[in-house]
Amino acid sequence: MNKLFGILLAVIGGFALGGIALYRAEPINSLWIIVALVCVYLLGYRFYAAWIVSKVYLVDPTRATPAERLNNGRDFVPTQRWVAFGHHFAAIAGPGPLVGPTLAAQFGYLPGTLWIIIGSVLGGCVQDMTMLMLSMRRDGRSLGQMARDELGPVGGFAALIGTLMIMIILIAVLGLVVVNAMKHSPWATSTVFATIPVAILVGFYMRSLRPGRVLEATAIGVALIGLSVFGGGWIDQQPTLRAMFDYPGVSLAGFVIVYGWLAAILPVWLLLAPRDYLSTFLKLGTVFLLAIAILLMHPQIKMPAMTQFVDGTGPLFTGKVFPFVFITIACGAVSGFHALISSGTTPKLISNERDVRLIGYGSMALESLVAIMAMIAATLLDPGVYFAINVGGGIVGATPDAAVHTITGWGFPVTADQMAKLAHDMGETTLFARTGGAPSLAVGMASIFGSTFGRGLLSVWYHFAIMFEAVFILTTIDAGTRVGRFMLQDLLGHISAPLGRTSWYPSVIISSSLIVAGWGYFLYIGVIDPNGGINILWPLFGISNQMLAAIALSVSTAIIIKTANKKAYAWVTGAPLAWLATVTTVAAWQKVMSVDPKLGFFAGADDMAAKLAAGALSADKAAVAPQLIFNQRLDGWLTIFFTAVLWFVILDMSRICLRRLRGLPVPKSCEAPYQPTKLEGVEVAAGLHGALGSH
Repeated sequence: MNKLFGILLAVIGGFALGGIALYRAEPINSLWIIVALVCVYLLGYRFYAAWIVSKVYLVDPTRATPAERLNNGRDFVPTQRWVAFGHHFAAIAGPGPLVGPTLAAQFGYLPGTLWIIIGSVLGGCVQDMTMLMLSMRRDGRSLGQMARDELGPVGGFAALIGTLMIMIILIAVLGLVVVNAMKHSPWATSTVFATIPVAILVGFYMRSLRPGRVLEATAIGVALIGLSVFGGGWIDQQPTLRAMFDYPGVSLAGFVIVYGWLAAILPVWLLLAPRDYLSTFLKLGTVFLLAIAILLMHPQIKMPAMTQFVDGTGPLFTGKVFPFVFITIACGAVSGFHALISSGTTPKLISNERDVRLIGYGSMALESLVAIMAMIAATLLDPGVYFAINVGGGIVGATPDAAVHTITGWGFPVTADQMAKLAHDMGETTLFARTGGAPSLAVGMASIFGSTFGRGLLSVWYHFAIMFEAVFILTTIDAGTRVGRFMLQDLLGHISAPLGRTSWYPSVIISSSLIVAGWGYFLYIGVIDPNGGINILWPLFGISNQMLAAIALSVSTAIIIKTANKKAYAWVTGAPLAWLATVTTVAAWQKVMSVDPKLGFFAGADDMAAKLAAGALSADKAAVAPQLIFNQRLDGWLTIFFTAVLWFVILDMSRICLRRLRGLPVPKSCEAPYQPTKLEGVEVAAGLHGALGSH
């Protein structure tokens, strides 16, 4: 029956994928995409992931995990499997699966859709599950620590430094997306603010008030989050209260920075875990509701399969479909950020190894589902509306008339009246140049929900979608900052041993402050960019994120080859590693060496510097031009550095693997020795003792 089920899924999924890729006679129905992804994901989870777990990892449910052995009540805490699943999904499912597909829609729906489906099943899900398992077997060590232990001090140190710097870039871009989503939107801002005390209340409820009452705490938290959406709408209608939550980008950036710092220093049970757990209900509930609405509506995709911008002249970002579709869509297919969570907070929470497939592979598959929903929501919009929302005023023009004239000239008609009516329906003053992907995705989601459940609540659906996206992003920022703190503490421990202690509060505060200061700088630069910041930071985000995934897969491949009788399975991580190394290297070369100022970092900086010297910039652009020029050049040098680190790690990994295959000495594995678990054996032992005593 299993084989018949697998064959049936393969036939249906292959037929649907073929229809998506090849049929051009008329606009495609979104139902084809849903059928294809469901079949492929079920095949991947039920067969491929199960094979990897049993053959490559040899998962042992009787083995004690770090959460049990190292339980300290702060970072290492045995956690119920669904709460751990909720934390992990919420932590990895940031803006990437929402924003990346939305931005990549400038190429059309086809390239991004195929990459999301295929890349996640063969690459992203495998990476997440692999890193989670390897970290658990090594006392919850971070990616950088494992690289140092398994590859040696030289390659490991390079990986640790590169990983830490990449992490700073990733969090900055996440913060930029949420700032652009909440900027001058009191409804969205007040709703997102309200979710923080709700999370703290749920944390106290499960920890102190009613320990173990997960369902009660969940019901209370979900209800309060739902009320916060409608409360935000009420605040938006009150002039006095509305002014209290109407913030520009710089002020919201300050809020995000303070929030990330607090989330990194507070105990995990107080804010991080309950917020992520509640966010999972919101995220999954919204995604499944969106899927149901799409199934009921089965709307037509309005964006072409491929647009003229596959040639590299796209207005959202410059670059050809290869390699930039694979760089733009990271978190929905393969994401290095996930490796940091899988070797950061989550392995310190899992109470049994048998949960690795659910939490590692399953969470990533669900995130990929989110990415597909985002792609559908973005491509259901009229293409002219899509570009009007996502392209910055510095490219299409600062006025509505100029913007619609430019976009219509591309072959995607749109009018100023059409955009004004859409903004009114969504409860906003304008939707022009709302860069970052989040606002256009919210419009698409609101349109789907409105058509299915009533168009009279379009503004509620829109702001619910904004809150949904912001919660996605903030849960990634808090988890990412905490993981960055772990990594920096490990590095500082080489300078002073106390600074390397994970739970020593002076070290916690110092390392958290340094991490937040690092990504806070790049967030500020993105906020003050007249073009919205995304066109500068997102390519660097994508390149560095995929390079981080390649580093994680390099470490994983080395560990698999070093493990006795496992070298035949090295292709499981080696194949996606080869693809990512190729894609990221090509993208980095183009971003560094291109003479096109829209594509190359250095060319863009030189072009802006020449215009500034000639007085050809407007007053607002000239005011921030020096910082943007510096940032463009910094991005270029960072890209060079990240590429060098990636290939240094790959070459060091290759050296270790060749030595192992030749029977030469290699660094000893840092896998912790086996200890039997007592978490599930306590009740069994007590029951057996009672039965023996009665006789």
